[in-house]
Amino acid sequence: MAKQPMLKFVDVKRDMPEKRDAIVRNQDFDEIYAEFARTKAEEQASRCSQCGVPYCQTHCPLHNNIPDWLLMTAEGRLKEAYELSQATNTFPEICGRICPQDRLCEGNCVIENSGHETVTIGAVEKYITDTAWDNGWVTPNLPHTERTESVGIIGAGPGGLAAADVLRRAGVQVTVYDRYDRAGGLLTYGIPSFKLEKPVVMRRIEQLEQAGVQFVLNCNVGEDISFQAITGQHDAVLIATGVYKPRDLQAPGVGAAGVVQALDYLTASNKVSFGDEVPEYESGALNAADKRVVVIGGGDTAMDCVRTAIRQGATSVKCLYRRDKANMPGSMREVQNAEEEGVEFIWQTAPNGFVGDPVESVMVQKMRLGAPDATGRQSPEVIEGADYNEPADLVVMALGFSPEDLPTLWDEDALEVTRWGTIKADFKTHATEVDGVYAVGDIVRGASLVVWAISDGRGAANSILGYLNSVDVIAAQ
Repeated sequence: MAKQPMLKFVDVKRDMPEKRDAIVRNQDFDEIYAEFARTKAEEQASRCSQCGVPYCQTHCPLHNNIPDWLLMTAEGRLKEAYELSQATNTFPEICGRICPQDRLCEGNCVIENSGHETVTIGAVEKYITDTAWDNGWVTPNLPHTERTESVGIIGAGPGGLAAADVLRRAGVQVTVYDRYDRAGGLLTYGIPSFKLEKPVVMRRIEQLEQAGVQFVLNCNVGEDISFQAITGQHDAVLIATGVYKPRDLQAPGVGAAGVVQALDYLTASNKVSFGDEVPEYESGALNAADKRVVVIGGGDTAMDCVRTAIRQGATSVKCLYRRDKANMPGSMREVQNAEEEGVEFIWQTAPNGFVGDPVESVMVQKMRLGAPDATGRQSPEVIEGADYNEPADLVVMALGFSPEDLPTLWDEDALEVTRWGTIKADFKTHATEVDGVYAVGDIVRGASLVVWAISDGRGAANSILGYLNSVDVIAAQ
């Protein structure tokens, strides 16, 4: 009888790929985790209990077939594991790097809930696909038959790219329009290289180009081309713009030099990593070197900012968040990494204004958690008389993002929005009120996770294929 390769969680402890020492990793923007060796990946995959109801799969927005590709990895069947992994996920190696597995698949692992530590699903997922790239198993997804219909996709972020992949596999002609000079959206310019090295993203863009996806870059819809021109050129259109409008803070001194937005700051850093000339970085406006840095916010974007500032050579980096650590929306793993790297968190504090122009300090209010709000989350309250000034030479605002007013920017009144300003689209089909126009990702959900954008993009692509087929049938009658 063959030896059972799984169910080893009792004898084998959870183990992550080796994390580089903080003193070393603070000096560069390389990814902080090493790669699993094959034997280690097989060992960790073998901890899976192969449970009858795989909550890891249920709680994954893509419903990845996690237990099966863990089994294949444990048995050394890596090519099969990759093929199964990419069947449900356009970018498994990206999700393996940046998904908050502690809140999704790993956080719902059965053995974790039974008193054993969770399977290292994300690290194994990353290992599988990196191995596939190394061995040449990842090839352009060329269609078997070309179709005449075309689809225009506005936005080259994860949602738009995932949809482009599915549509091209089906033979549809796809053109992706994006405002930036490189495709990838936040994968390229919003997430630092120490979490997602840029060659990992660029090789996926190249794979899509080799499959026949056309990219129109440096193209701002509403300025360089009208929305009506795009809908007129294509049989269907997908809106996947994301949300890029920073949430404002109404406070004295908010417009002072040295008070900057998170996305501007991260984009400048990522452009530098590509070797681009960035005047705002060279001048110091978007560079933390030798500065006292204060980052305001508690999400993953704030964590990206504080960890970037450390690597740029800031003299100190502090993060202000109005709730306590237990109520922080960002990944606890990211908070731990930031603390290891020297970031100081000042819990239950909020900015009340800024002193100086250029900025010299942040006026800080101390907070306490009061009564729960409608969601059950405790609302922060100001502690009167406990204000103080926190010295700062650079303040990064990471308060989240809101949708742009697309109906106005695109002169398209028929495009309906919700009371939050997001595009109104059917939850299942992703169709908007405009015939043949669909919308996915953050522009529908509000600021959310990359994995949800990928899920939405793949789902919308299938809805678009159904729409194109129905249009063909009607045309033929």
